[in-house]
Amino acid sequence: MADYDVFNGDADGICALLQLRFAEPREAQLVTGVKREIDLLNRVYPEADDRITVLDISLDKNREGLNRALDVGAQVFYVDHHFAGSVPASASLKSLINEAPDVCTSVLINHYLRGAYREWAVVGTFGDNLKHTAAGLLKNLNLSAEKAALLENLGIYINYNGYGASVEELHFAPDELYAVLSQYRSPFDFVSDNTENFQKLEQGYQQDIEAAQSTIALVATDAIAAFVLPNEPWGRRVSGVYSNQLANDNPDRGHAVLTVKPNGNYLVSVRAPLNNKKGAAALCMQFATGGGREAAAGINDLPADMLASFLDAFKKAFGA
Repeated sequence: MADYDVFNGDADGICALLQLRFAEPREAQLVTGVKREIDLLNRVYPEADDRITVLDISLDKNREGLNRALDVGAQVFYVDHHFAGSVPASASLKSLINEAPDVCTSVLINHYLRGAYREWAVVGTFGDNLKHTAAGLLKNLNLSAEKAALLENLGIYINYNGYGASVEELHFAPDELYAVLSQYRSPFDFVSDNTENFQKLEQGYQQDIEAAQSTIALVATDAIAAFVLPNEPWGRRVSGVYSNQLANDNPDRGHAVLTVKPNGNYLVSVRAPLNNKKGAAALCMQFATGGGREAAAGINDLPADMLASFLDAFKKAFGA
């Protein structure tokens, strides 16, 4: 019998797995990658009675791998908040799926474990830019404003680390970062005991976000704004967190951050207005490599000649 932990390489996926494995220790093969590698379960070829945990990747994008696992008799625990589509009916599948815009996988695992590792749930929730939800989790922790801000920043930094065209562009490979963080049942212990790695994440984030903030909007109105980042590793690393920052600073506006890819196409991050968290997934799913959730979604490979079509759909989606 083999065990597999399949998880998104962003803050939500990592922090969900941290909580689960602190509560239910298991030596498992880690299957993860950069933030946009979401077809991870499709790469797993299990055998009967293998145990597979899947966290923070769309069931709809992993349907082939899930069906294959169930067909051979593997046991699957699937927890996610992205678009799922039809969930297979199987005694071998246990699923916790909630597509509500204010929910993320770290929150679902926190509920599943009855708050056993709430600090890490807060980190993951802040990483997914669910500030209001994270604030609700914080109420039960009685932390100082300084400590709460530290959890928020750590979530942002871990999330930032997941973005890139390849693992080589990241500061830490997601499985390696998970392995480091898994040594600390409290995120505060990681920050105090592993200062060098924390500072590497923090400094990388600050440097890249400053570069992004110097870019000029491709289009900007009261309803929408779109920005293009260059074909550089820093542009790919910062695309998601810059989208979140724009959304936080302008909560009534929809945002798109397009990063030029080596092939000339675009990697796209979309954020629905924070004051009306819907429409991002439907917009991105109009394009072949698009997907996500109501509040935040993306397109992995938008052809350059479809930029105008995307901007038209973007304007229609958010009422520009």
